[in-house]
Amino acid sequence: MNHIPAHKLNDATTLPAVGLGTWPMDDAQAEEAVAGALRLGYRLIDTATNYRNEAGVGRGIARADVPREEIVVTTKLPGRHHGYDETLASFEESRRRLGVDRVDLYLIHWPLPRVDRYVDSWRAMIKLREEGLVRSIGVSNFTAAHIERLEKETGVLPAVNQIEAHPLFPQDALRAFHTSKGIVTESWSPLGRGSALLDDPAVISVAEAHGVTPGQAVLRWHVQLGAVPIPKSADPERQRANLDVFGFELGAAQMAAIADRVPRRLGGDPEVHEEF
Repeated sequence: MNHIPAHKLNDATTLPAVGLGTWPMDDAQAEEAVAGALRLGYRLIDTATNYRNEAGVGRGIARADVPREEIVVTTKLPGRHHGYDETLASFEESRRRLGVDRVDLYLIHWPLPRVDRYVDSWRAMIKLREEGLVRSIGVSNFTAAHIERLEKETGVLPAVNQIEAHPLFPQDALRAFHTSKGIVTESWSPLGRGSALLDDPAVISVAEAHGVTPGQAVLRWHVQLGAVPIPKSADPERQRANLDVFGFELGAAQMAAIADRVPRRLGGDPEVHEEF
């Protein structure tokens, strides 16, 4: 297995260049998937309160016999817990379910602009980081305007924004904004779940040119854009393939061919989507 590069975050910590997603696994599936992935070499594990599998993720981490300090454990604050005190309480529940002393990356899962409490939650997350209970803080599904408001009202930028990003919806403008602010983009649904992306002739052609799978070609596309994909897989062979994307490089024409399509979301629009 190739060495996994890392991104330096704006808080001087690092983030592996690919991770393991765990939605929609249950606790038992998550335990097996996480333990196996860590043994294969994954060091970034992604869960959320709303995935209802934090306990399983925690058991997988405990089983894997990998030094805890090597693992970046990510979880997310649900919409029903927005607010300052609510965020602090929700974090403690997540920490207990995960069975960890510290969460390495804590994200606000959705901004919920109609509820308008995400800045209060962000202030609580800053406190958690200052107290050493969270290593890095970030957001998920935030727009540039939401992030600018966090910076204006607290002076603290997220280290990460985890967003829907894949060749069907490459998010060029938002990724450019992230780069301008020193924010790392994480890609959820990096393989365009539920779409025919991996059966697309252009993707297959690029994959065949490198002797890799279509999924590996798409994950490499993310890596070369500077984004961190977090594909979900419980299958050991697919986990292995998803991690093995650092031994080849796509040319400019291949990068363009993979993303040459009409952009379309597969998930919710952060301006209106509400998930509690």
